[in-house]
Amino acid sequence: MSRRFRCTWCVILFAGLVSLAHADDLPEFHGPSRSYANASGLPPDADLQRRGARIGRVLVQIDEVFEEGLALAAPYRLVNGLHVATQRDTVLQQLLFQTGDPYDPRLIAESERLLRSQRYLNDAEIKPIGYGDNLVDVLVRVHDVWTLSPGVSFGRKGGANKTRFEFEDTNFLGFGKQATIARSSDVDRSAWRLAYVDPNLLGSRWKLVTAWSALSDGKDAQFSLEQPFYALDTRWSAGLAAFDTSSAVSRYSLGEVVEQLNLEERQFEIEGGLSSGLRDGHVNRVIGGLRYDARRFSQRAGEPPAALPEDRVLAYPWVGLESIEDEYVSTRNLDQIGRTEDLYLGRTARIELGFAPSAFGSTHDALVLEGALQAGWDLGDERYLINALDIGGRLEEGKIANGRLGMTSRYYHRHSMNRVSFASLTTELTSNLDAEQQLLLGGDNGLRGFPLRYQAGTASALLTVEERFYTRWQPLKLVNVGAAVFMDAGRTWGKNEFADEPVGWLGDIGFGLRLGSARSGLGNVLHIDIAFPLNGPKDIDSMQFLIETRAAF
Repeated sequence: MSRRFRCTWCVILFAGLVSLAHADDLPEFHGPSRSYANASGLPPDADLQRRGARIGRVLVQIDEVFEEGLALAAPYRLVNGLHVATQRDTVLQQLLFQTGDPYDPRLIAESERLLRSQRYLNDAEIKPIGYGDNLVDVLVRVHDVWTLSPGVSFGRKGGANKTRFEFEDTNFLGFGKQATIARSSDVDRSAWRLAYVDPNLLGSRWKLVTAWSALSDGKDAQFSLEQPFYALDTRWSAGLAAFDTSSAVSRYSLGEVVEQLNLEERQFEIEGGLSSGLRDGHVNRVIGGLRYDARRFSQRAGEPPAALPEDRVLAYPWVGLESIEDEYVSTRNLDQIGRTEDLYLGRTARIELGFAPSAFGSTHDALVLEGALQAGWDLGDERYLINALDIGGRLEEGKIANGRLGMTSRYYHRHSMNRVSFASLTTELTSNLDAEQQLLLGGDNGLRGFPLRYQAGTASALLTVEERFYTRWQPLKLVNVGAAVFMDAGRTWGKNEFADEPVGWLGDIGFGLRLGSARSGLGNVLHIDIAFPLNGPKDIDSMQFLIETRAAF
């Protein structure tokens, strides 16, 4: 069960309650609130490119949390007044074009996607609004959300509670920076966390991430600085990252902890890449770097003795290739409610190969492999199929170590703007997993009618089928409302040395409410579910109540 309430919305909720009588008078979010030149007479994009048109003025319109209009009630105007709007330069930093550049509809579409990916914006649209002297004026219109979050959350799923108290701003002073101080507690540990994220350091494309956590069972510190391949046509990337973590590792059987041990991790990486850019709708990149990953294990004070793995060090150079196809579909009411979504339907492939020799300090000579593939298809009539495959592991002394092969398929079938059928199938195979890892399946990762981390094994499968419903109802202009009925079925195979034998196929059915955040940058979709196990041992609850925030429907 995962239940969530954010004090972040206290001011917004107050405005909504006071103005409930006026809710029907609020304007919907469609079209600019002030007029610009009529773009209906503009030449088609193909003609503008053939003429060699260039970008003229770049106008930025930043809509407030609640859209301005004559019927906007006073409390909503109060919220807008308290909100610090996104700075114009913050929006411009995300664009892949500027005044004087050739007019390119592809760059406009990609810039829209970059803007929509920012947590401090609800939506983004870029369109030409005027043409003259072979210059195209464009309007960049974005919709702000409330980002200052003094909040409280409570959750429960798979029979375990989770709480979080935090003060967070994902758009500090309107500059797109993120600052967080939080106190959390879950089934694994409690923690204090401080974090700062700057996605455009000093106005550049460099991204800075710093975080420090004091854990009830250890500590966690991380730092990274990188310029990523921020766009499809980006020609290079570079970065470094360091992590220092110590915490407890728990081993599970039928949802219960059977033993614990201490794990200390130290990781460091330098990486970079080169690309020839976007060519004929495809991007090819050469990537590489140096990695250091050291893991040390010890007995946990006050706990029964645990079977300790050998300490492990991997230090190695690696090289790789990456290929990406430029293929997106913009839609609504699929994984979100009432928001524009950029569904990726292209083909991607990434492969990394490294060699960790003992001469570099590695525990064993090892060949390290990591790879991922994804392919999407538009089947017509708004039906989409997306398949993905992940592979990883090491070859040590002629044997596979920590081998993993995961496959996922997702299928969407839209019947109307208010109803979508969804199905997913996830399978995973493992071979000689590192001893601190377990392949687990339960209420916390898809089998909603059962306790968390319930089954363990060497292979797993999970099938989910949902009927999703979307409404245009937006209570108090705060959340978009949806609902779902679902069925889950899953199991594990193979014997995990720390857990009981798998119990076979397990299934559940249920229904739930979906609340999509319409005015806040805190989480995308709140799930409130009731699930009923169809089989399984008699000692589990006959109903599971779950409330949690997820990134998708």
